[in-house]
Amino acid sequence: MYNSQYLMSQLTNEERLLVNSEVEKRRRSAAVAYLLWVFLGFVGGHRFYFGKTGSGVAMALITILTLGFGVIVTGVWALVDVFLISGWLREDVEQIEVEVAQAILAQRQVN
Repeated sequence: MYNSQYLMSQLTNEERLLVNSEVEKRRRSAAVAYLLWVFLGFVGGHRFYFGKTGSGVAMALITILTLGFGVIVTGVWALVDVFLISGWLREDVEQIEVEVAQAILAQRQVN
């Protein structure tokens, strides 16, 4: 995978503005992520939001199949996740930057 900073350095100012515009449109919201964590963290709501479906399903199943007693386990798991969310948000932005920058550079080669 490419480093977004390297790719961004290959772009013109106008192309960087286009990348930033796409990031603003497509990035996940920190407010939504933390609200999902607060209200649905014990069933992995915030993990589904970030596309971490497998671990989200695991959290939901632990809570549901233990008739709620699994909330102790998923509560600790969610507590750890609250410190990971900011990193996931940064990764999301970087991934979008890389995708858009690669598309712009590929389009440049075609023309």
